[in-house]
Amino acid sequence: MFLSLAQSRRSIRKYQNKPVESEKIDSLVEAVLRAPTSMGKNSREFVVVTDSALLQKLSSAKPHGATFLKKAALGIVVCANPQISDVWIEDASIASIFIHLAAASLELGSCWIQIRERKHSDTQTAEAYIAEVLNLPAHIRVESIVAIGYPDEDKSAHPKESLPYDKVSLNNYGVLYSARP
Repeated sequence: MFLSLAQSRRSIRKYQNKPVESEKIDSLVEAVLRAPTSMGKNSREFVVVTDSALLQKLSSAKPHGATFLKKAALGIVVCANPQISDVWIEDASIASIFIHLAAASLELGSCWIQIRERKHSDTQTAEAYIAEVLNLPAHIRVESIVAIGYPDEDKSAHPKESLPYDKVSLNNYGVLYSARP
C-alpha cells in the first residue's frame, strides 16, 4: 500500500475550486501529529489555513514557488520550536512528508513550499513575513508550507526506469546498487 502511494504521488500545483471536507482536514491533522520526532520531543507546531485571504497573503511569502498556494483549498504551515529540539528541521521535514502522503491517500494533491532560508524581499525573510501574517511567537521557526487541494491537473507516475539508481550504492560508496527488474 505504501509503495503504490509513493509511486503515484506527485507535486500538484493546480487545484480545483473546491473546499476540502473537514473530515479530511481532521485526517491530515491526525496524520501529521503521528509523524515521528527525534526522541519524542515534539518540537513541531502547525497552522492549518483555510481562509482564502490568508492563503492569498501566504502565497506571496517568497517571489518564486509559492503563488499556487492562493488557489489551494488549504495550506498547512509547518513550524517548530528550536528550543525544544536541535533537530527541529528534520522533525518538521518529516511532518511535511507525512502531510504529503496523507493527502495522496485521501486523493488530494499537495506541494511543498520551502520557507526556511528563503527571502520574501530584499529586506525580509519569508519566515519573518509569515510570522507577521500568522502572529507567530518569536521563538517559532517556519520550515515549510504544504499546499493542499483537489487536483486540477493529472500527472502520471515517474516510471521506475527513470529513477536515479546511480545515486544508490551497495555496502560501499560507489558500488552501484542494481535494482531487480
